[in-house]
Amino acid sequence: MKHVHWFLCFFGALLSVFLTSTCTQNAPDRTEQASGEALAKRYCGNCHLYPTPDLLPKSIWTQYVLPQMGHQLGIYAKAGEREALLATQSGGDSIAARRVFPEKPLLSAAEWQKIRAFYTQLAPEALSAPEMPPVQMGLQHFNTQKPSLRLSPPSTTMVKIRPQGGLWLGDANSKRLYWADAALQVEKAANLAEGIVHIVPDEKGMYVTIMGQFSPTDAANGMVIYMPNGSPQAQIMLEGLQRPVHSAWGDFNHDGRVDAAVCEFAKWTGGLTYWQQQLDGTFQRTQLRMRPGATRSYIRDWNQDGHPDIITLFAQGDEGIFVYINDGKGHFEEQTLLRFPPTYGSSAFRMVDWNGDGREDIVHVCGDNADYRPVLKPYHGIRIFVQDEKGAFKEDFFYPMYGAYDAIPADYDEDGDLDLAAISFFPDFPSKPQQAFLLLDNEGNGQFRASTFPEVEAGRWIVLDAGDLDLDGDLDLVLGSLTFEVVPDGGQVAKWVQGGLPFLVLENTLKSPKSSR
Repeated sequence: MKHVHWFLCFFGALLSVFLTSTCTQNAPDRTEQASGEALAKRYCGNCHLYPTPDLLPKSIWTQYVLPQMGHQLGIYAKAGEREALLATQSGGDSIAARRVFPEKPLLSAAEWQKIRAFYTQLAPEALSAPEMPPVQMGLQHFNTQKPSLRLSPPSTTMVKIRPQGGLWLGDANSKRLYWADAALQVEKAANLAEGIVHIVPDEKGMYVTIMGQFSPTDAANGMVIYMPNGSPQAQIMLEGLQRPVHSAWGDFNHDGRVDAAVCEFAKWTGGLTYWQQQLDGTFQRTQLRMRPGATRSYIRDWNQDGHPDIITLFAQGDEGIFVYINDGKGHFEEQTLLRFPPTYGSSAFRMVDWNGDGREDIVHVCGDNADYRPVLKPYHGIRIFVQDEKGAFKEDFFYPMYGAYDAIPADYDEDGDLDLAAISFFPDFPSKPQQAFLLLDNEGNGQFRASTFPEVEAGRWIVLDAGDLDLDGDLDLVLGSLTFEVVPDGGQVAKWVQGGLPFLVLENTLKSPKSSR
């Protein structure tokens, strides 16, 4: 989970106006006479989408975002506050090197007051609520299965269906990787490190990405290891990573050796890094984007030149999806595919040919809400961006879903079109907790029938995977649970801790009768 600090989302990218050559060259001269709106557009709009005041309620602006924003601009309430901030951050050296907390103010007091006044005066008291589509209780073609394994508190950071059936489970609290069979019985477990978050299997073993620390950090204690099939010995492939959450592997420079693109999410720093394997088996690191929030990458030959390119979602600050065009020698050029407002809280994206025209489209999910007191945001949910013949993307569909965290497109009912299975880590717990999971059955013409399952409140679902877990020929779903505070707490946390349910499987019954497990 990201635990992204939104004040970095807003002005972390603003700092790029002052800290990177590109933005500095384009930054216009400041003027004391500029309005608050013009100042906000000038500074933050230079490096990410300009956020309007109506994106957050006034209380969030005044109590959380604006006070923290000042730190990013070198504005401190008292002497020694900057030093205290650095002292409390893990990975403080990298934070200081990036000048996340500037030593001196980056704008005048008058300019800062105009920006503050602009947001506090125009922000709404509350955000509008979208009309939420009805949700049917009960899933067609799916049967709920619970494992006998109990882990308390549930701290699942990864669930992944294995190619040979069964699944892998990563647990942050026990720091273990579990193998479970198709009957959901644990076959074995390995003691690794905290934050097992991603697995890429190949014919000889698997690459395992480990955050190193689940909580937000800039400390470089993450790694990627390789675990050979049938061997208890693991080899460290990459280390010194800043809270990595995803790695993609391929031969980017056509030398016959596998290389990697790693999303180092971090907290204040991080970035997308390219690791080119050398003759001696070591890896040489190149920083492709020096921004926090790198979340997931796909390898595609985007420009059809025969070289594998990288498409990556960044989830804070300059939120967006970017493609890194490879020249075939391991050198990359960044291009922007999509950008989102910094309040969106991007959480996931998937690439799929949604409309069947032969071009891959993008399913984008936003709903992270861990930065301050959770606020139900009408723009949280699932968006589908359709690609045209020129490679541009246009929003074609939006489904509102508070706190949406992931959505997997697939033909779950095998009727010839793509449906969506989605989870929310921040649903409306007091009013609509059942919307923590939704199966959106595609009925055509942009219409979906939403349904969920009766046991949906048994966990707090943070990760999701789809695949043929029981090898019967249809697509099953597995949901992983992680206990996290609920505001206000209606007793959910105690229930999750006591229940200790680390994951739950939705068994597709299209190809087999309902199980009695």
